[in-house]
Amino acid sequence: MVMHFLRGALALTVFAVAGLLNGGAAQAQDRVWVQIEAHPNLGTAEARVRAYAQLVENVNGFRATTGLYAVALGPYEPEVGQLVLQQLLGQGLIPRDSFLEDGDLYATQFFPVGAGTLQSDEAADQAVIDGEVVDTATDVAVAIAEEPAPEPVVAVPDETPQQARQSEAQLTREQRDQLQIALQWFGFYNGGIDGAFGPGTRASMQAYQEDRQMEPTGILTTRQRAQLLSEYQGELNALGMRNVLDQGAGVQIDLPMAMVAFDSYNFPFAQYNEINDSGVRVMLISQPGDRATLFGLYEIMQTLDIVPLEGERERRGDSFLLTGQSSDLRSHTEARLVGGAVKGFTLIWEPSADEQIARVLPLMQSSFQAVAGTLDPASVPEGLDESVDMVSGLTVRRPDLVRTGFFLDGQGTVLTTTEVTGQCERVLIDNAFEANVAFRDDALGVAVLRPVQALAPLGFAQLAEEPARLRADIAVAGYPFGGALSAASTSFGSLADLRGVNGEENVQRLDVATADTEAGGPVLDVSGSVIGMVLPGTVAGRTLPNEVTLALRADQLIAVLEAAGIGISRAQPAGAMNRENLSREAADMTVRVSCWN
Repeated sequence: MVMHFLRGALALTVFAVAGLLNGGAAQAQDRVWVQIEAHPNLGTAEARVRAYAQLVENVNGFRATTGLYAVALGPYEPEVGQLVLQQLLGQGLIPRDSFLEDGDLYATQFFPVGAGTLQSDEAADQAVIDGEVVDTATDVAVAIAEEPAPEPVVAVPDETPQQARQSEAQLTREQRDQLQIALQWFGFYNGGIDGAFGPGTRASMQAYQEDRQMEPTGILTTRQRAQLLSEYQGELNALGMRNVLDQGAGVQIDLPMAMVAFDSYNFPFAQYNEINDSGVRVMLISQPGDRATLFGLYEIMQTLDIVPLEGERERRGDSFLLTGQSSDLRSHTEARLVGGAVKGFTLIWEPSADEQIARVLPLMQSSFQAVAGTLDPASVPEGLDESVDMVSGLTVRRPDLVRTGFFLDGQGTVLTTTEVTGQCERVLIDNAFEANVAFRDDALGVAVLRPVQALAPLGFAQLAEEPARLRADIAVAGYPFGGALSAASTSFGSLADLRGVNGEENVQRLDVATADTEAGGPVLDVSGSVIGMVLPGTVAGRTLPNEVTLALRADQLIAVLEAAGIGISRAQPAGAMNRENLSREAADMTVRVSCWN
């Protein structure tokens, strides 16, 4: 790689200077430099300028009047500088944002030590060809004519292992970390970034040397270290990795700006859409709120098309993680509660970008910082589609079927109707937690679900062992309106009959109106004991009147559930509650159950 770079740079310089002679003798002009990097501190700039100096001639380090430290090639006449810039950009050897600088901002030179290119115009009329300084006005034609054919590349080490160890000992902790990061990037190192060159790091260095056809000593020479860092920087440049401070969102993060560009603020997202047909999108998450806001976002995100159903779901106390993958889409979302705000990001990509995202995602994760400020809830772009199938301009994925259920125990076991266990690829509790069918009784129309991960419900059912009193007041909890509400609602009525419309002993008739999506919900008496489960609103294919609801009797269900090995809690005598407390009790145990295909 090093010899190839030098050979390309040599051909570039000869071509550039020869082009100047086509129009006659070059005229004296102002000098320019090709500025390739700038850093806020001298230590980083010195490390980078020395790395470039191992690979190419005419490398300079300047302190600018802005306070930054610049790495620049030159000086050149303007035409030469432009050709140098174009060719090196075309070869991908310098960052894409490199540019020509006239030098007015350069105050002092710190590399090479003792150099004075800022004070001399002679270098602008010269080029380096095969290590010799050639005057562009008189000697170029001779140099071109006498240029020998390139000799075969021979990998000659620039240092002995002992010398390499000595130069390695001069590295700072930051420089040693950077080498480990670069080795990790290329898949040679999988340990922690600790700056310690132990057996794992040595083995990765040897693997790198073997892969690049170098002598496998396990100790990188100065030139090899420079080559590794240059290759790593080239990879970052190809992705356009830049540290972005989005002040509107209050988020600072490394983003692949060769793949995405800022598009708009659409609360609670700062949206960066794909460019260059990358198939990649990023959304920064930013909204004021508390844990309830965080958990609400966790549920909402899982309803969006950008989060495929297959993937990891993990909700912790103050953060959550969502991943999704399908045949044509991938996504990764993480968010956390930080100082009264929910901050995070979503990365979305097509499978063709899997290899690139495997490198981009860790950089985004390690660089993410929440800074002051959150998005304004009024941040909505003009012309936004605000239909019921959209959230913040993003398409909502709708379940095939929604019904209600209720917790039977403190681990999250749910009793519901068999309607949600039919042709469903996945069953979710509260649109967030995947569940498996543990038991079903088609004759009764009940199913028991167990979540894949244990839950900690606020409340669960206490089943009544005795039938309720006829004409007693009752409450039904459920999710009407197609399950559109985020919490269960409660309806109040009375117990009209202890038998079904056809005289069934295990069914009771309620004088209360319920919706189809409330089937599977609990029926409670005034003490908060569960006396039944709401059934679907049809009997033998006939739709019941709006004010009539049928429910399985809890006293008849207990034996069936216990025979199936389903643990239940029996109700104990208790006093009557007011409607507010009864509604709260019912909501704590009631869940939305959804069927997804």
